[in-house]
Amino acid sequence: MQALIWGGTALTLAGIAGLGYCVLRTLKARKAGLPDAELRLELQRVVALNLGALAVSALGLMLVVLGIVLG
Repeated sequence: MQALIWGGTALTLAGIAGLGYCVLRTLKARKAGLPDAELRLELQRVVALNLGALAVSALGLMLVVLGIVLG
């Protein structure tokens, strides 16, 4: 069960890193002074990445909990 816990921890950290990347990318896009249409397009791309990172993080947390319950 140690493998589930450590694997879940790695996935959770990867998801959190992805969320941080989304924040940095959003701040960079806002500071770039893009026109409204281009900014909206960039933010739509970031939302897709954000949801993916959130899903990875949630899956990692589920694996950690499963490893604790089974262990």
